Amino acid sequence: MDKIQIIFKAKLEEAKTIKRICDNTIKAIYPKYYPKGAVKFFIDFHSIEKIQSDIMEGNVYVYKYNGEILGTVSFIDNHIYRLFVEPENQGKGIGKQLIIYAEWMILKKYDNIELDASFPSKAMYLKNGYKEIEYHKIETENEDFLCFDVMRKKKD
Repeated sequence: MDKIQIIFKAKLEEAKTIKRICDNTIKAIYPKYYPKGAVKFFIDFHSIEKIQSDIMEGNVYVYKYNGEILGTVSFIDNHIYRLFVEPENQGKGIGKQLIIYAEWMILKKYDNIELDASFPSKAMYLKNGYKEIEYHKIETENEDFLCFDVMRKKKD
């Protein structure tokens, strides 16, 4: 993508679009890595209410290309969460730009960045200098499990 690409603080009226991006990504990618109960957990976890609350607190950013939202990232303090890019726009550097922006904002105040990495995103974070610091396993519906790593990247 070589045209205008800008990251903005999300507006409340963009919450439904952000929720759609989260759901589309989870439904397209996560079933390849997780059982049904874990996929449902992710969808429920990124609820419209949480997204709206996070927007009102100023924690949500969107990546816009020609006025259309293609990706989103949220962060609070030194913790990055809810990084999603529409499945048809993955592999174009949007996620990388969102993570670089979030890191830049966080490292102005903190010495390290933390995030919870799902299986689909773990390789990207490892490639970008994050290290695993904890492993978690949550039981979900149908006696399924959701596994993820807490990862950290220190300021250079």
